[in-house]
Amino acid sequence: MNMSYIYPFYFSLTSILVFAVCLSAQPPVQTDAKRQELTLFNGTSLDNWSKTDYAGKGEIFIDNNQTLVMEMGATLSGIHWTGDDLPVENYEISLQARRTMGSDFFCGLTFPYKDSHATLILGGWGGSLIGISSIDDFDASENETGDAYIFEEKEWYDIRLEVMETKLKVFINGETVIDADVAGKKVAMRVGEIEMSVPLGITTYGTTGEFKNIVLRKNL
Repeated sequence: MNMSYIYPFYFSLTSILVFAVCLSAQPPVQTDAKRQELTLFNGTSLDNWSKTDYAGKGEIFIDNNQTLVMEMGATLSGIHWTGDDLPVENYEISLQARRTMGSDFFCGLTFPYKDSHATLILGGWGGSLIGISSIDDFDASENETGDAYIFEEKEWYDIRLEVMETKLKVFINGETVIDADVAGKKVAMRVGEIEMSVPLGITTYGTTGEFKNIVLRKNL
């Protein structure tokens, strides 16, 4: 028998089998099913949201540019989520926001964390304070997340909040501005009207803020 015809076939078949075994041993590729995305605001309606009944609130509407506008009120103005249950850890929220009038926070993003909630403040205390209220009963201006960030009026900012089991991270225009280890710490809402924004809310304080492209992604 002429073995020259058998050996190439044998080695070719062996190579295929080895390749198949190696391929099956590779870790599975993460799919979209493992990273579910939920559009919270689509630019056309406020379905699953309610206007929060703050005293002295400003007008809230969607303009012709599909932008959510919260006009300046005496104090707080905002909306809160009334839709399906949301994740409480291992998720992120991204949005674009800007201040068009006023000098206090233009984005107060209240979010769920485990069995509690907290609020990310952007532009408070005269316009530059960022931080998370509250950690161990200390507000954003008093805890380790507090910092100064210069926000230009009428300029859009890309905001991303990551909520993990033991860490809270915030990015502005891709830059990490808060990286807080909250293991063993009390994460909770500041006492007052802002508590009306749970489980998920967006607020402004004496300021006009605008928002678009609000998205939640589960299972980071």
